[in-house]
Parts: sequence; structure tokens; C-alpha cells
Amino acid sequence: MTATLLGFFIAFALILVQVPIATSLGLVGFAGVIVLTGWTPALSMVANITRDSTLVYTLIVLPLFVLMGNLVAGAGISGDLFRAAQAIIGRRRGGLAMATVAACGGFGAICGSSVATAATMGKVAIPAMRRLGYGDSLSSAAVAAGGTLGILIPPSIIMVVYGVATQTHIGMLFAAGIVPGLIAIVGYMAAVKYSVWRDPAVAPMADEAEKPDMPALLRSLWPVLVIFGVVMGGIYGGFFTSIEASGIGAVAALLFALTRHSLKLADIYEIFADTARTSAMMFGIILGAALFGEFVNITGVHEGLLRVVRDSGLPNFGIILLMIAVYLVLGCVLESLSMILLTVPIFFPIIKAMGYDPVWFGILIVVVVEIGLITPPIGVNLFVIRSVMPDIQMMTVIRGVIPFIVVDLVRVLLIAAVPALSLWLPQLMFKAASG
Repeated sequence: MTATLLGFFIAFALILVQVPIATSLGLVGFAGVIVLTGWTPALSMVANITRDSTLVYTLIVLPLFVLMGNLVAGAGISGDLFRAAQAIIGRRRGGLAMATVAACGGFGAICGSSVATAATMGKVAIPAMRRLGYGDSLSSAAVAAGGTLGILIPPSIIMVVYGVATQTHIGMLFAAGIVPGLIAIVGYMAAVKYSVWRDPAVAPMADEAEKPDMPALLRSLWPVLVIFGVVMGGIYGGFFTSIEASGIGAVAALLFALTRHSLKLADIYEIFADTARTSAMMFGIILGAALFGEFVNITGVHEGLLRVVRDSGLPNFGIILLMIAVYLVLGCVLESLSMILLTVPIFFPIIKAMGYDPVWFGILIVVVVEIGLITPPIGVNLFVIRSVMPDIQMMTVIRGVIPFIVVDLVRVLLIAAVPALSLWLPQLMFKAASG
């Protein structure tokens, strides 16, 4: 127990001082194994884990889904999504902020990244809301909170990492994120309504003079519908696996990008280069996390924690609440991938021993991690908004995002208390697919 806690805090401290996640976890894991077993077993362990954690067939989905998201983002689909959402639900007080949330959900469905969703939609939505007189607090908060949907609404890169780390079915994880994602969109819209009710000045009345061309806007959404429909429909219809779906989705996104004349050959080259850099970084993180996880397994801390849990007398739901509290605290100082890779080796064996479904736990973790993305002082999406719109003060963003955090806390408790919200759809889809 002592060795694990020491290793955890050293890794935690290294990440806080901005040592790369892969380096922090890998160094601590390797050094811990040396201390516990010696040099020769540690070197052998590094060789075996390097092979077993990176030469994994299921990891093909990572670079392919990253490529799919980068191609769609580069093709400018975010603007089409925003205009369509504005036309459908934006004709009311606060409607443009609600449209931003809906557009973030749509973009997240083909992007898989929170940071990419917040950055891309921020460039489109915040200037548009400013032109119509929206306050910076509401416009920036709607983008920051809506951006978190990128890691929940499938396909999600974070879900892929969790699925590979815990050997959980990735297709079921994708399906399990749909209902909580829809609940999040509705909740964020409620947060917008509350913000407008509290301070009507942050959202002027909509101008009814200009009627949008609805058919043209809806036609502009066909790439999103086709890519999402092919990828998710193919998985749940049993036509292909999630791994094959990632390749098909990437090809579909490439074909769509090539039809957009705004993309030049140099732009496509840069998209592929950025995908390669991001994928290499993520593979390094997975390797570092595997080394850290092996160190945790050698210490046997999960067995000790399981005994403590069993002897504590707390009900299972009380233990789940304690885990949620840990994630909420970590979310104030760590970004999403760090939180998951640091804690899953410790918490996941306990969850399995308690009889909880790994798919449900994966969704619960992702939802809690979402809160960390907009929680000060290290909420990543808050800094993304600042980088996109440098003239917006950080305290302005933080004030605006508080109602969204409250809504998220309610959603976490709801998903924790009612696992069927996450499990109903994957059980239905995969039962139908197998039948």
C-alpha cells in the first residue's frame, strides 16, 4: 500500500509540473518495479509490456478515429452544424447558446475529442453570439461545456483508451454513451435557460425578421449523418466490428474532405501529419500507463483496498460515491486522460469484485471526467476558450460555467444511481445484433 501511494503521488507531482503523462507514468512504473523486483525482471517486464500494450489489434481504432475527426474538422463541418442548429432551435432568447450545445454534440459525434470540439466550435459560435449581443460568460460557457460532449457521444477516443485498458467491449461502450450524452445536451440547455433567467442581459431576444433556408441547411448536414450512420449503424447492425468501422469512417471522412474545395493538398498533408503526431503521443501514453499498471499489480494494492472496502461496512453505492469524489478532486488539477490512466488500475479491480458492469463504470468515469474539463483551476476546456478568444477573461468563463457544472453533478448522481441509463441501449442493440 505504501509503495503504491508513494508511486501515485510521485506520478501525480510529475504531471502537475508538466512532465508528459507518458514519461511520468512510465518512469514511476519502471522505477517501482525495479525497487520491488530488481533490474532483470523490470527490464523483462518493459519488453513484454511494450509488445503486449502497443501491438494490439484493437488499437488500430485510435489513429483511424483521430484521422476521421481531423478530416471532418478540417473540412469545415462545424460551421454547417452550427447554422443548422441555429435555424432549428436558435430563434428564442438564449436559443443561440442552446444551438451551440446541440452543434457541439453533433460535432462530438464525428470528432471524439473534447479539446477539438471546444476549439473548433469556439471559433465559429462565440463570434456569432457576440455579433448578436450575447454576453461572453454565457457564450464561452456554452462552448466549454458543450465541448465536453466530444468524449462522451460516440465515437470517443477516451472510451477506446478505457476499453483497451480494461478489455471492455468498445462497441458497447459507444452505445452506452448515447443516452447519457442526450441527457447532457438537455441538461446544458436547461443551464442556458437558468443563466438567461438569472440575467436576461446575457442573451438578447432573437431577431425574427430573417427566415433561414431550412432545406438547404438540413442538406448541409448529410456528411455528419452519413458518417455517423455508417460507423454506428454498421457496428450495431452487425455488419462490421468497431475496428473495421474506424477504417470505414476514416475513408468516408476522407472522401467528404476531398469534395470540399476549400481543402488543399497541403491541408490534407498537415491533417495526416497531425494525426500521426497525436496517435504517437497516445500510444506512448498507453505504454506508460501499462507500466504504471503493472507496478500497481505487483504491489497488490487493489487486493488490500478490496479488503478495506469489504471491512468498511459501507454500502456499494457509498463506495461509488467515494470514487466519484476522488475524481472530482483530481479533476481540479489533472486532465481527463491522466485521471483515467492513474486511477483505473486501482479502481477497476474493486468495481469488478463488487459485481458492477465494466461498461457502466466506463461511462460513469467519462461523465465525471467531463466535469474536470470545465472545473477550475486546470479545466482544459477553460484554457481552450482562452486560447481561441484571448480577450475573454478566465473569471468570466468560470462564472458562466458554474450552472453547467451543477447540471453535470446531478447527471453523475443520476447515472450512478440508475445504471440502466447507460446499459439499456447497449444491451438492446447487441442482443438484437446477436439475435
